[in-house]
Formats: sequence, structure tokens, C-alpha cells
Amino acid sequence: MQNKIQKITTNLWFDTQAEEAAKFYTSIFQNSKTGRVTYYGKERHEIQGISERTVMTVEFQLEGQNFVALNGGPQFNFTEAISFIVNCDTQEELDYYWDKLSEGGDENAQQCGWLKDRYGVSWQIVPTTLIKLISIPDPEKSARVMKAMLQMKKIDINTLKQAGEG
Repeated sequence: MQNKIQKITTNLWFDTQAEEAAKFYTSIFQNSKTGRVTYYGKERHEIQGISERTVMTVEFQLEGQNFVALNGGPQFNFTEAISFIVNCDTQEELDYYWDKLSEGGDENAQQCGWLKDRYGVSWQIVPTTLIKLISIPDPEKSARVMKAMLQMKKIDINTLKQAGEG
């Protein structure tokens, strides 16, 4: 990965799917890679019954952002309180990330471009034009864009633009 340790790294707690999740995410994002894998020793087995040599952590990188996936057990689950935003320049790019990340997950869990992937991690698939459209100086136009977005699961850029135009 990198020689220098990133100041802040996102840690994702999985039950037993850390390696599978890291492979899934790195298969979706073009600028990505996996790194070091660590394994549990006999100490964890003695304490919580996790088999020795089971994957403990997998380091991976998506678009320059470092992550660690941890097989920590079933004690914790992901919630919508934390999500990852994927900024997309085109509808084609938005559709790609939406389709890939929602595969095996729940694309109907939320509205406004939110989805849950197969591991329960929340993602926001957002067009970069959205901020421009909702910050239009004309409050009526920005309100129409916001109203249109609130009715969508997956965001449609043309519909947002049309709402802004009236």
C-alpha cells in the first residue's frame, strides 16, 4: 500500500467477511488495491474461539483512501449513521456504482441516492451536479431540485436538471 501511514484510516468491522468485502470493493473501484493481510493467532482462539490462522485484518485502498477490514465477530453491525459518498460526474458513472454496490444488497433501503451493500454498509451515490443544483441562488429552483431528489431512490441527473429549469 503506502510506506507512510495515513493519519486517519477507516476501519470496517465485519463478522467473518473482511477478506471477501475487501475483494468486492476493490473489484468495483478502478483505482484500488489490497494490501497486507494479518491473521489471528492462538491467543484469540483461546479467548473467543476464533480459529488460529483466520484472517484478522485486510488493508485495502479505494481511490487513494486507505481502509482496514476487520473480522471482529458478530457483536457490531453497520448502520446508516456512517456512509460513504461516491461523487459521480455522469449518469453512466452513477449507474455503474449503484449497480455494482447494490448487487446483493438493498437499493431500496433509503432514498436520495443511498443504498446498502451486501454487507450492510451504506453508500451515497451522488452526482457532482447535485450541489450546484441545490445551491442555485433562486430558492424556487433549488426547492424544485430538492423535491425531485427526495422522491428518488437512485438519482437521475436529467430529472434533477429538468426540475431546476422548471
